[in-house]
Amino acid sequence: MDRPSTWMQPIARTVALVAGFALVLQLALIVGQFAGRGEGVGAALWRFFGFFTILSNLFVCIVAAAMGLRAGSPLARPWVRLSALVAILLVGITYSIALRHVWEPTGWQAVADHLLHDAVPPLFLLAWLASGHGTLRWGQVWRALLFPLAYLAYAVARGAYDGWYAYYFLDPGKAGWDGFAAAAGGITVAVALGAAILVAVDRWLGGARARRR
Repeated sequence: MDRPSTWMQPIARTVALVAGFALVLQLALIVGQFAGRGEGVGAALWRFFGFFTILSNLFVCIVAAAMGLRAGSPLARPWVRLSALVAILLVGITYSIALRHVWEPTGWQAVADHLLHDAVPPLFLLAWLASGHGTLRWGQVWRALLFPLAYLAYAVARGAYDGWYAYYFLDPGKAGWDGFAAAAGGITVAVALGAAILVAVDRWLGGARARRR
């Protein structure tokens, strides 16, 4: 295993701050929207925590804070960093491919939108690249699947409960169960492939840096 770069912690702290600001901003916007419809904070929070984007950015915010404050924290373990990175890259890529054309946010909503989808993913990738490498194993790829698969189950359960789905391609009523299965299968394959690529990069970086010493 090689040691993290000296600039890993400053980058990680920046990621935590950016993600934290974006999450607070988005929450404030949702609370304001719900208040405008006469609905309370509880309903706004329920909606807020229904998005994979929100949960993934929260995951990254926690992991990045751990990396930035104490690199040896259990929350900054290599497989945890891998899981957070795969989740946030999935957010950025899926948004660009399937969701960016659906709406055009303006004002503060556009700021929150770009921070959550466009800024945090590459920033956290930089923090990950600057961290220590060489300890991930192929058998840990499955761990990166846990967070997205848990969200899929959570999204279906929420939708069955109140009829609201955060993403159209996860709504069996709109996409059909075949469409939902195709989306879930595609996400699973993409996450597994992405995690495998990142494990390969981790092992290569660990070996390359060790050889330079």
